[in-house]
Amino acid sequence: TIHDPGYNPDPHWNVPMRINLYCGAPADTQNGQEAWGYVAVRNDASMFWWLYYANSPTHSYSELPLVMWLQGGPGASGTGYGNFEEIGPLDKNLNRRKYSWVEAASLLFVDNPVGTGYSYTTNANAFAKDLNMVVSDMMILLKEFFLKKPEFQNIPFYIFSESYGGKMAAGIALALVQAVQRNEIHCRFAGVSLGDSWISPLDSVLSWGPYLYSMSLLDDRGLEEVNSYADQVQKAIEAGNYKQATDLWGATEFAILRNTDGVNFYNIMTKEPADAVVEMAVPMKNHYLVNLYSNHVRRLQKTSLDVLMNGPIRDKLKIIPSFVRWGGQSNAVFNNMEEDFMKPVIDIVDKLLAANVNVSVFNGQLDLIVDTVGQEAWVKKLKWPGLSSFLSGHWKPLYIPSKPDEAAAFFKQQNNFSFYWVIKAGHMVPSDQGEMALKMLRMITRQE
Repeated sequence: TIHDPGYNPDPHWNVPMRINLYCGAPADTQNGQEAWGYVAVRNDASMFWWLYYANSPTHSYSELPLVMWLQGGPGASGTGYGNFEEIGPLDKNLNRRKYSWVEAASLLFVDNPVGTGYSYTTNANAFAKDLNMVVSDMMILLKEFFLKKPEFQNIPFYIFSESYGGKMAAGIALALVQAVQRNEIHCRFAGVSLGDSWISPLDSVLSWGPYLYSMSLLDDRGLEEVNSYADQVQKAIEAGNYKQATDLWGATEFAILRNTDGVNFYNIMTKEPADAVVEMAVPMKNHYLVNLYSNHVRRLQKTSLDVLMNGPIRDKLKIIPSFVRWGGQSNAVFNNMEEDFMKPVIDIVDKLLAANVNVSVFNGQLDLIVDTVGQEAWVKKLKWPGLSSFLSGHWKPLYIPSKPDEAAAFFKQQNNFSFYWVIKAGHMVPSDQGEMALKMLRMITRQE
């Protein structure tokens, strides 16, 4: 829903600040502090952020890192899904999360690109069209955030991401390095973490058929069909037809749904509901955006989460403009990024490594949309000098207290690059393996 572009919100909506306890949320939450607000990143575009101060029984927030979490989509909300479904202090029923990341870090959720979650634009032409625009908006937000919250300027700052959020995180991280060097943003940037991230779309798409075939989810005929569509995606990308590549990406997905009885792209051990498979497998006039949005953004705006965010949470925050509905512009966010969607950012990861930025990759074993095979493929394309040593090194098993005799993940590191293979996890690693994800957070942020 786009509000009338002629409407000008009250000035106090631009950068309101609130700091308090958990605002009397149902259930006995921790005694942590929060802050939230808007930043007007352009005349007709405002981005919403929500900060939870770290709440550790043994350390002050000033002794722990600050982590910004970026959700995928594009158009999925970090303040909603990442917060209440994955890593925040409370789950969507407002009960305390057992393995919340606030135990080990302060958490900054940002709804980006503009139009995601509670972020909004009052102009239909103001949605981000590409990564450069996403990055530019985020630089404005981060500059404002660290000016308004100077207590975080000297705390190690990490960017963690998931899915398409990883593509955005890579671009944002590189721009942040440069902004810090120019003294434009005051922070201690310490690293970026790419979780099941859409870094090289083509490598992911080309791996789908062989991966599903190896897992007995495609037969020879199905493999041939899926690979045929993937080949078309490759030809479109090589020709520079990225918009067509996005449509063909969708066609490849639907070929998979037809041949696998509706495998879940976010965890291959589960499947899509039957009605969803029928709905998604009949694309409208060969244009797949409507169904792709349904499969990859709307599913992260579950009815229960929508009710929470547009009800009790909206009432608690008190600053959401009356014309803004959480998730109301997410479809437009997704559609406007269509042409940029299939472009790779492997070169940006290379630039981060060359700039000595700590880069970590983590991936769920059971993910399909960004399967581990595809991730490993783009890693092998890096021009980073440490690549050969990384590939020839031995990985190490990682264990968690609840299962001390069973590896929960495998880990490998070379210089400023590390990779975590997370066992029994799908696309949303913290949701599927919360204990291991929290351990990984502590390792990446050098707490263990």
